[in-house]
Amino acid sequence: MLDTPTATPVTTPAPPPSGDPILERHRHELRRRVLTVSAVERLTPNMLRLTLTGPDMADFVSLSPGDHVKIFVPDGSGGEAMRDYTPRRYDTARQELVLDFALHEAGPATAWALSVKVGDEAKIGGPRGSLVISGPIRHWLLIGDETALPSIGRRIEEMAAGVTATSLVAVPSAADEQPLETAADHTALWIHRGDPTDPAPFLERLNAMHLPEATFVWIAAEAGVARAVRDHFLISRAHPAAWLRAAGYWVAGEPDGQAKDL
Repeated sequence: MLDTPTATPVTTPAPPPSGDPILERHRHELRRRVLTVSAVERLTPNMLRLTLTGPDMADFVSLSPGDHVKIFVPDGSGGEAMRDYTPRRYDTARQELVLDFALHEAGPATAWALSVKVGDEAKIGGPRGSLVISGPIRHWLLIGDETALPSIGRRIEEMAAGVTATSLVAVPSAADEQPLETAADHTALWIHRGDPTDPAPFLERLNAMHLPEATFVWIAAEAGVARAVRDHFLISRAHPAAWLRAAGYWVAGEPDGQAKDL
């Protein structure tokens, strides 16, 4: 009897994606919540984590890692200041919210975060809305400095198995790198930067980086840095604008400056 040849499996490449990513905006009821600081943890030399709890968290909603809540803190002169922070993690059943504070500037929110103790009161508002990104995305490229790390970390940790992602994050030193647990296929790249307003370290790494097909690029850093990185993709690489979101999470020289949509 002649042996029957064994067929060699053939892998058929996936067809190119059809259509652009879908960006859906969701509005939420805007209200203030009064919470209590239940834990204070120094994650790294330049990142402080606060856990806030209270009954007001029972109906909290945050549909996107790009969301922001307002935190209300003393402004140092008897008034109140507001600053935006990413809901790093939340659990309505446990009535718990986690916020990470990048200790990159000596503003009122940083001063408040460094001074609070377990049992102190914390006031937040929002998020006002959520921008949910979905669609035919095969790969995520998440780029930012330490101010964007809470959002990048949350997005990566919430990714499902089968998703692929690369993060490129600039932090002051190796001690500021954070381990991220995820079911996704994630590659973490770190830059140990000097001047946080200099885009050169990002551009140097990106020039050598291959961009897989159907990659969604998400950028958040100092506004000038975010613009330079955005232009690298839109101009130098002709990356489709529909496949990119960029934001300036802070503006050099402006204590409360932001450029949310670049």
